[in-house]
Amino acid sequence: MEGLVLLNALATRLLFVLHSLVGVWRVTEVKKEPRYWLLALLNLLLFLETALTLKFKRGRGYKWFSPAIFLYLISIVPSLWLLEMHHETQYCSSQSEEMLQNTSSKEDFNQTMMSSEQTNGADDLIETAKVFVNNLSTVCEKVWTLALHQTFLLMLIIGRWLLPIGVGITRDQLSQLLLMFVGTAADILEFTSETLEEQNVRNSPALVHAILAIWTWSMLQFPLDLAVQHVVCPSSVTSRSFPSLFFCQYSADLWNIGISVFIQDGPFLVVRLILMTYFKVINQMLVFFAAKNFLVVVLQLYRLVVLALDVRASLQSQREGLKGRQNSPGQPVENRVSSGDCDGGAKEGLYIPLRVSSETSEDSHSTS
Repeated sequence: MEGLVLLNALATRLLFVLHSLVGVWRVTEVKKEPRYWLLALLNLLLFLETALTLKFKRGRGYKWFSPAIFLYLISIVPSLWLLEMHHETQYCSSQSEEMLQNTSSKEDFNQTMMSSEQTNGADDLIETAKVFVNNLSTVCEKVWTLALHQTFLLMLIIGRWLLPIGVGITRDQLSQLLLMFVGTAADILEFTSETLEEQNVRNSPALVHAILAIWTWSMLQFPLDLAVQHVVCPSSVTSRSFPSLFFCQYSADLWNIGISVFIQDGPFLVVRLILMTYFKVINQMLVFFAAKNFLVVVLQLYRLVVLALDVRASLQSQREGLKGRQNSPGQPVENRVSSGDCDGGAKEGLYIPLRVSSETSEDSHSTS
């Protein structure tokens, strides 16, 4: 079992490194400058994290945060930024794409036939790999960028699934987190592909930077596991004030609401409203997803109010129960005396029976 944990930890991080290297390769192909290979040095952070995790955690994950996912974001996001900002080759005609595909398939067939006749064994594999890489280089840059976005989100979900879980998270919570990631990834992909394809958006570099900044901000939810981990409230917290009980009892729900309102649906709604009102970019899908983001934000705020009312009702019922027990007629007299009378009235109430009992004993003695 320990060996399987180590294998999963190493294999997942190796997939992260390979995918980030593909992104760096595409940047160097687009920019035509070898200096962009320096972006591959960002993977050194992931190597360092791998060594520390294997040494101190035996490949296991952490409770609230995934450093491997966070460092993978650091290694791949700059490459995607550079590809999206290099918009000169983003627009490709369908005819050119079809011609490239046809010519690449013909070249693939001819070169593989020639290589099969002239070489054998390992040489065939080398020639086939060269042809495959050459064909990939002829694919339109717009297709490459979209494919990197799609595989990036898939790698986040699959990688989080394959990574060994930490001590504080269960398999049930992990499955809930992965299902949340699937819906989140679909919305994020639609956000980038829908907004950055508009010509008016491409003509404004500041707007492109703002959209990419919101996209990067939305990616910060993937290393977090707080939206599915419930905190067990100690008995001392349940009798405290409203904020203590509220944040303790509904910690996971509050994190889920905060992520939706402040990291994903809220910022996405603001960007889409700006596009429709200020830049006059209006289409059917943009309006639909703007309405979807608005409904999600409103429903999350409604849920926040419901949770707050639930906690308030719970505290009120606890106070009424305490008052009922204090004023119960079956309780002793000392328990029904108020705290302000403990020094005066309560002491007199205790001593009066003693004085009466002493006088009665004296009278009975004298009588006898």
